[in-house]
Order: sequence, then C-alpha cells, then structure tokens
Amino acid sequence: MGALPVYRWRLAPDGMATRRQLRALGLRPGGQDVAAQLEMFRRRRGPLVAYLYRVDRAKPVRPMTPARRAALAKAMAARRACPNCHRDAGYCIPRSLGMCVPCSDIESAA
Repeated sequence: MGALPVYRWRLAPDGMATRRQLRALGLRPGGQDVAAQLEMFRRRRGPLVAYLYRVDRAKPVRPMTPARRAALAKAMAARRACPNCHRDAGYCIPRSLGMCVPCSDIESAA
C-alpha cells in the first residue's frame, strides 16, 4: 500500500470531498478508505490536515427513523436536566459546572 496523495489547501481535484462537503451534498463516505489528504501549512504549529473521499463512491445519508429521533431527543433531554434541582435548564448543562447556572451560583455563594 502506497502513501496517500497530498494536495495543498484549496487545490483538491474534482471528484473528491471532505466529510463536511459530502454531508452538504447529502452523502456519507460509506466505508470507503481515505483517498487523499489536504494540508495547510502553518508557521508555528503542525499542518492542518483534512481527509478526502471520492464522491462517486459515496453513499446517500441514511434517513432519520422515528426510533433514532426519539433516542436523540431523550439524550438531549438528559443533557439539559440539572442533577441538583431536577429541572430542565432549557440549554445543555456545561460539563465544567456539572449543574445549571443558577444552582452553580447558589453553590459558589455559599
């Protein structure tokens, strides 16, 4: 197996796309291997790398099923529930706090 072809940023050939570009087209890689990579060189850090996939071998995105939608809704509800006051905060609880902001403010004031 040879090395992957490397292209400079914004100079990828036609027919190749990143995961985000595939998603915007309603596609997914579908199990195919990475075909190439893009690199953008930076001065002080290592290069930014993006992997490319062939568009012609990509598969359509799987449709959202009712069971999958319910599972995602349940997971998001769990992320919004405060473990202290047991209320829906209306936003995802910050992992750094571990509780809703009002409960955090009360605890830090005490």
